[in-house]
This record gives sequence, structure tokens and C-alpha cells, in this order.
Amino acid sequence: MPYMKAVILGLSLALCSMLLVQAGEPVAKGLRQVENIVVIYLENHSFDNLYGLFPGADGIAKAPPATTLQVDDKGRPYPWLPRVMDTREKPPKPDPRFPEKLPNRPFEIGRYVSLDHQTGDLIHRFYQHQEQINGGRMNRFAGVSDAGGLSMGYYDGHRLPLWDYARRYTLADRFFAAALGGSFLNHLWLACACTPRESSPSKENTVVLDAQGKLLKDGAFTPEGFAVNTLYSPYSPHSPKADRASHLLSPLTQPTLGDRLSERQIGWAWYAGGWNDAVAGEADRSFQFHHQPYTYFKRYADGTPERVAHLKDEEDFLIAIRRGALPAVSFYKPLGKYNEHPGYTDVLKGEEKVADILGKLEKSPQWPRMVVIVTYDEHGGYWDHVAPPKGDRWGPGTRVPALIISPFSRGGRIDHTTYDTTSILKLIEDRFGLAPLGERDAGVNSLAAALRF
Repeated sequence: MPYMKAVILGLSLALCSMLLVQAGEPVAKGLRQVENIVVIYLENHSFDNLYGLFPGADGIAKAPPATTLQVDDKGRPYPWLPRVMDTREKPPKPDPRFPEKLPNRPFEIGRYVSLDHQTGDLIHRFYQHQEQINGGRMNRFAGVSDAGGLSMGYYDGHRLPLWDYARRYTLADRFFAAALGGSFLNHLWLACACTPRESSPSKENTVVLDAQGKLLKDGAFTPEGFAVNTLYSPYSPHSPKADRASHLLSPLTQPTLGDRLSERQIGWAWYAGGWNDAVAGEADRSFQFHHQPYTYFKRYADGTPERVAHLKDEEDFLIAIRRGALPAVSFYKPLGKYNEHPGYTDVLKGEEKVADILGKLEKSPQWPRMVVIVTYDEHGGYWDHVAPPKGDRWGPGTRVPALIISPFSRGGRIDHTTYDTTSILKLIEDRFGLAPLGERDAGVNSLAAALRF
């Protein structure tokens, strides 16, 4: 009898697996032509900030005036934008490169700071982000920013290398960050489509809200213990800030996209610039420890075979491109000085780096059956005029650029389909017959809609 039960259970699981693949058959039939999916994950720019002038896109020219006019906490319009602050200074000081009085509307940053020069960073945390969105009115970005009016700045992307790829391939102008807030939470959503919860969060690092839900004291944990702002992994490589127990997150055991792929024996890797040096204890100054989501999970702890197999250095990525040996799914995270994050790099340096890698991918033997997605983890505190769609407690967040670069791309076209970061997971799940990780990636539009076969 136990043997028969095992046989029946095995047949049931096999049937479920068949049904899972067949359920997506209309899409999967074309998607079978795709053999490699590469995700390049950049940092901290809203769609309007980089592509607000892109021809045919829902950009700045289409922004309703009520979204461009920034207001204070009483709803009163500012006579001028709040002074642009240079947050690289501690404490922040007025940035002398910008006029003291900027009109209360979006402005071109390049008039004051060239593409190859840095600006200050801008606040982009979970609760502040919700205040900036202001119920979908999109008019509190300048008021809820430590960088002041810089939040309303945008770039003339005509001079940026990735604009050429957006013209030749597909630009999505309705792609939203998965989660509200910053890099930490959005990287985890790319890995597990989840917000971790700590059973006993540090009181020192837990937010305090008033009766109306207004933020009184900031922190990394919500009152219920959900981790929403930057925390560090208990595993290596370690940030100097990880020495404080209040800034550590307990090992995670939730299923990840990597787990799903491994269960189906599908090759994948997370490639990171500066990874080998960081593991050796010689991290580059710009290496971002909280941009490595799989290091938070117990399955990829120090010394595990899974870590060795799947967490790799940028050099491994470049060698695999050259040899035509990329796994089925690749994630690439540039080193901080190349990821476009305001405050510790400039826009041009990152774009040139990614354009160089895209050129290598286009010459790869694997290119004819490849899909490359270039997108940003979150808005970085910059304004965007399109309100995020209704989602759940965690997001989606503000709109970010997304480029779909592939021989299967609907070339020279803007895709107006609504996506968020979990649409990347959905594409991978559809292609390889994987079960979704949660409700969001189960129900979101797949990036397969941007492809043609």
C-alpha cells in the first residue's frame, strides 16, 4: 500500500507539472525559441528622469500640470522649488551649481551638471516614497526629499548611449518598480517576490507611526517586523555597517526564482561587479552589499555548493558571453561606480559600461535566441508623473525605464503595456514552466508581451 500511494503521488505530481506547462502553452510555444534571458539591473532613476523626452513615450510633455507643480505638506504650491542640496556633504549643503531659485516645474539637470559629473543622492525610502506619490497625485517629490528640488530634474537622453538601444529595440513606458522605497527591498522582490518579516525586529531600527500612519521615527522594520529599508545579510561579504546587530536580517528561507530554476535543472547565475574582491575582504569602495539579494538566503550561505554554483563575478559573465556559455537565466549587477546611482557615480559612465556589454551580447553566439532586459531597481527619489497602478501594501513603486533588447523585440516601438519588476519573473516562469512565487508574479503581465515570434 505505501508503494501504491507513492506511485499515485508521483503520477499526480507529474500531471500537475504537465498542466503547469500546458496552462501557458499559447505563450510558451513561441517562448521556446528563447534560450537565454539576461537581466541587467541598474540603479535609481525614474522613467521621466531618463526618458521623459523620448519621442512617442508618455513623457514630461504629457504630464498633467497638477503633477508637475510640487506642493508642501499643507497642499500649498511652492513659489520656487526647494533649494537643491548636495547630499554628498555631511550634513547636506546647498549645491552651488544650481540656481537658488528654480521654477516650480521639471528642469533639465544637464543645464547645470553635465552627464559625466555626479549629483547628490536623493532619499528613496519606503514611507517617504509613499508621501512623495501622495495618493497618486505625484506632487510631493520635492517636499519629501533631502535633495530638495533635484528630485524634479531630468536628463536629455539624446546624448546617452542607451537611447540608441531604445530606438532600435523596445522601450516600455509603463514599467514600475516592484516595491516602494529603495534598492534593498526591490532586489529581494527580483529574487523572491516577497517582503521578509523578522519575528523579533530590533526596536532601535523599527519605525514609529502616529495614529494616522504618519512617520514619526524612521527605521528598517515596519511595526509588524517587515523589512522594508536597508538591512544586511548575516553572511559574507560583509558591509562595515553589518557589525551592528540592529542592521542585520535573519537568514531567509523563502523560495526564490533561483530555487525554482534549480529544481528544474535550469542553469542560472547572479553576476556582480566586484564580487570576487568583496568575498576576499577587499571590496571596492563602491561595492553595494545590499544589492546582492541571494546572499540573504540560507540556501546560498557561505560554503554552500549553491553559492559557488550561482553567485559569480562580472569577469565570469564576460567570459561566458565571449564563449557563448551563458546559462539559461543570467542576472548582471554592475559595480557601484557603473550602476548609475546618484551620489556615487554619474549617468554617462554607467550607460557607456552597459552599452559596451550589450555590444558584446549582440556578437555572442547565443544572441539569436536571447532576450536582454535592461531596467532600474527603483526611482531613486526622482519625480515621475505617472501614478503607480493599484497593487498591494508593498508596491508597485514609481515608474522606471525598461528596455527589451532581443532579435525577438518589436523593434523601434514603445510598449505601453503595464508591467512591474515581477513581469521579469513572469517571463522566466512562462518560458521554463515554473510555478509563481506569489500573487504578484502570478497575476502580472509577462514581458513576453513585448516579444514577437
